[in-house]
Amino acid sequence: MSLVTTGLLIFVIALGTYFQTITGFGLAMIVIGVSSGFGLTSVPFIATVVSLISLVNSAVALPRHLHDIDWRIANTTLLGIVPSSIIGVVLLNYLNTQATAILEFLLGAVIVYSGVSFALSPRQLKTPSSLKRFFSVGFVSGLCGGLFGMPGPPLIFHMYRQPMSIAMVRHMLLLMFACTAFSRTFYEVITTGLPKETLSVSALAIPCVAIVTLLAQRFPPPLSAFALRRITFITLVIIGLGLIWGSLKNLL
Repeated sequence: MSLVTTGLLIFVIALGTYFQTITGFGLAMIVIGVSSGFGLTSVPFIATVVSLISLVNSAVALPRHLHDIDWRIANTTLLGIVPSSIIGVVLLNYLNTQATAILEFLLGAVIVYSGVSFALSPRQLKTPSSLKRFFSVGFVSGLCGGLFGMPGPPLIFHMYRQPMSIAMVRHMLLLMFACTAFSRTFYEVITTGLPKETLSVSALAIPCVAIVTLLAQRFPPPLSAFALRRITFITLVIIGLGLIWGSLKNLL
């Protein structure tokens, strides 16, 4: 990998890190989307790098904010996320391209419909969802992560609708995605191992991720909770459209 390509990857990683620190999500979506869209590197390679640096982002951002986490909800959701993310990776190896593309199209369509509905008026639920609902959403998110390398949308949509503060939503998402990244990385280590180039790029990105995370926490954007929720749902619409477009290219 050339120095120019590596530098561009580090820049995209920094951008994704800032967005994830202020919203609780976005690192994988931004980095994988941009790098694959511009042909900077392969999706499997950058997905592994993102998993490693997600752990760093969460390790820097979370320790002082563990009091924001509702552990009952977080643990229930993780019971769904962790095993299903591994199931998704295994399932991907058995599905053909067309079957995967159909699932991707359906996921994108649901995300776009939900995102448009709530971007126009991002209202919160009046009461928290049941634990069974959190487990179910966690399972679907983990499965999406294993199949598409993008575990976020179902869980993000669900969490941002809950009657919780933005800080609680943000830090709970950071925790859940860190656990997802750990489970995927651990599975990869014990099955195929990590390539040297992956470790090299990750090592270069880690200081950048740590610095950007600290800066994002110290200098957050001056946005209201309402504005941040609207930006979140609009971002989900863009992600959903990207999934639909990618699936159509594989189907046609």
